[in-house]
Amino acid sequence: MDTDSVRLFILSAEKLNISAAGRALEMAPAVASAKLAKLERTLGADLLHRSTRKVALSLEGAEFLPYARDMIAQEDAARAALGQGSAAVNGTLRFAAPSTFAQLYIVPILPDFMALHPGITLDCRLSDAQFDLIDGSFDLALRAMVVEDTSLKGRKLADDTRVLCASPAYLERWGVPQKPEDLAAHRLLAFRDRLPRRLIAGDGGTGVFDPQASDCRLVLDDGSSHRAATLASAGISANSLWSVSRELRDGTLIRVLPEYELDDDTALWLFYPRSNVLTAKVRVFIDFLLDRIGKSPEWVSIPRS
Repeated sequence: MDTDSVRLFILSAEKLNISAAGRALEMAPAVASAKLAKLERTLGADLLHRSTRKVALSLEGAEFLPYARDMIAQEDAARAALGQGSAAVNGTLRFAAPSTFAQLYIVPILPDFMALHPGITLDCRLSDAQFDLIDGSFDLALRAMVVEDTSLKGRKLADDTRVLCASPAYLERWGVPQKPEDLAAHRLLAFRDRLPRRLIAGDGGTGVFDPQASDCRLVLDDGSSHRAATLASAGISANSLWSVSRELRDGTLIRVLPEYELDDDTALWLFYPRSNVLTAKVRVFIDFLLDRIGKSPEWVSIPRS
């Protein structure tokens, strides 16, 4: 199979413009169209739907795209191993991340990454909804989770410590809990599942953060909303420390039961599909995030009280 045609297909799928993809590969429009048509005949499938107005990825094309990217990644890796190929890193990198974390820590540093690697185009999907890396053809994703999916490879970016907090105004009105059992008398903010969360203290003490066993009248499904509602004195919430670290530092939020944390094994992980070669564009982005965020996360130095 002609890998130049495969590269052309990938670019055409990303740009939804065959002529523009051809120009990027220094091909005349007629040559680009002919190469794609030959690739489709070789595969026995229409990869792109063409009309006078637009180009769209076909169902077969969407299914072939991740394999095409893997094929080109392997060719590039093989050339790099032989000292061939361009030293410049280029291509489109599709990246998924939770919107709350991305807005706070990733988006502000993206201009620095783009300045370092002018050949890379970032296609980011920032949402607290979970994207399927393989079905969505993502190159990389940031997730806060326990590693269980064996179809993925990953690098740990940072710990994801989760703590309880409330606003000074809420605590002044409703009192400060002194022990986990006191939480039952308070307004607790919940995520959609409303599941109880086990608490653990440094001295081995335990407790439960259980919205269902308290006065829970507000259910929110993303971290930014939890932080905003807590700042507005809506109740006590369980938040990732990275999400509320700045507010804890400036005193607009206060840790509740500061000796306790949620007892789970979640961490912030950078994942990529196990079947994929770790391409240069993914490797440099992982290295950049590890250096700028993972090396010394700003939230780890937050005092307990």
